[in-house]
Amino acid sequence: MARNAEEITRYGFQATDELLLDANVWFFLYGPYPPGSQKAAVYSRALAKILVAKSRIYVDVLVISEFVNRYARLKHQLLQGRSGVSREFKTFRQSSTFKAIARDIAADVRRILANSTRAESGFAALDIDSLVTEYGRGDSDFNDLVLTELCKSRGFTLVTDDGDFKGKDIAILTANKRLLA
Repeated sequence: MARNAEEITRYGFQATDELLLDANVWFFLYGPYPPGSQKAAVYSRALAKILVAKSRIYVDVLVISEFVNRYARLKHQLLQGRSGVSREFKTFRQSSTFKAIARDIAADVRRILANSTRAESGFAALDIDSLVTEYGRGDSDFNDLVLTELCKSRGFTLVTDDGDFKGKDIAILTANKRLLA
């Protein structure tokens, strides 16, 4: 198979591009990364170019769900050991501390949605038996399988930093050297 991943810093975005940004990219853009994060800077510059080019950005509920859940769990991890922060995530979610975090996450989801068009994963039309069988081999994340099928069916280019997409039969833009090798 021909190499399907391109270096995002070298890509010339166009208005005709239809892009699905993976949760990890949105996390680099809006998640709690420390100042000076190289990957956050790369994907931030890419988003600016995407917006200037007026490329179409798509988002699926799986991507939003992964973003929200990862963000909340990371904030919980970062606050572990502080006074009044429960070790149990579900208890933490009921705390007043979490309320402010939830508002921040909701604001970031609104930022994602403001620049995106919602896309359906087409769950009803998926060959679910095939996906479950592939997942059962133990080599794939189930959501990644669904996103791969979404990109195939809609002709989207996936913007991701997730090395698990290596070898998938879809177009990929990335800064992940493992995907580019």
